[in-house]
Amino acid sequence: MTFPDLDAPAAAPSTSRVRRQLTDLAIAQAAQARWADAAETNRKILELGPDAEAHNRLAKSLWELGELRAAREQYQAALAMDPTNRIAERNIDRLRVLLVEAGDRTVPALEGSKAPVAIFVEETGKTGFAFLTDLADPKKLAQVNPGDFVELTPEGNRLIAWSNGVRIGVVEPRVAARLLKLMANGNKYAAGVTSLGAQDVRIIIREVFQDPQNYGKVSFPTAAKSVDLRPYTKGTLVREEEDLEEDLEDDEEDEEIEDLERVIPAEVTGDEAFVEEPDELVEEP
Repeated sequence: MTFPDLDAPAAAPSTSRVRRQLTDLAIAQAAQARWADAAETNRKILELGPDAEAHNRLAKSLWELGELRAAREQYQAALAMDPTNRIAERNIDRLRVLLVEAGDRTVPALEGSKAPVAIFVEETGKTGFAFLTDLADPKKLAQVNPGDFVELTPEGNRLIAWSNGVRIGVVEPRVAARLLKLMANGNKYAAGVTSLGAQDVRIIIREVFQDPQNYGKVSFPTAAKSVDLRPYTKGTLVREEEDLEEDLEDDEEDEEIEDLERVIPAEVTGDEAFVEEPDELVEEP
């Protein structure tokens, strides 16, 4: 009978296993906004061989660290490996503009700048999308990325959006008008960036507290069908809104809505969805 040699060295883990472990680690580090650690881990992955997604993740980490030119080089490497990689292509276009306006480097993202994943999950009546107007200059927008937390503050008849300590724009009037009234009565909202282009920024806004004075009043009388996920969520890596492969399950409708018939159907997405409602329903005689 032959017995195993207990003193023999253990077999080294396979390259694919090491790559999976490092990928999980890189994603976890980025989810915690540990961008320097995430960059180093992705470099280790690339030492094991070509990997377009590792290039994308490394680019994201470098961007968050303020290394704009280095980030573009990594996106270019990802696109060279995979010419259909829309994440790399779109970010190369954006960085081309930012490099002219902001230079090769800018300030790193602030600690705690990422929004909780829960903000990006749609819920009927509780969440809605809006574009920002009166945008900050490209140099200030250089460190704003999908997944960043956005603070909303009233300023007269406008709703100002702040991210990374920078005033990044103004919530479009058709959405702001309704929210400003509800906020004046005590409602609270949180927001996150879902997408950025050369000329536009799109955010998702979530009602996080409804004041009793606003009971029965719906913050967003329409619900979109698409769902945006924060970048680096496990399984999606740095996939942004155009690159989602699966949708989250629909949340149950808000039980606090007094009259669901007042909620405009999801397919209604025009300005009529934001027509102001009367404070009280008046019964006809």
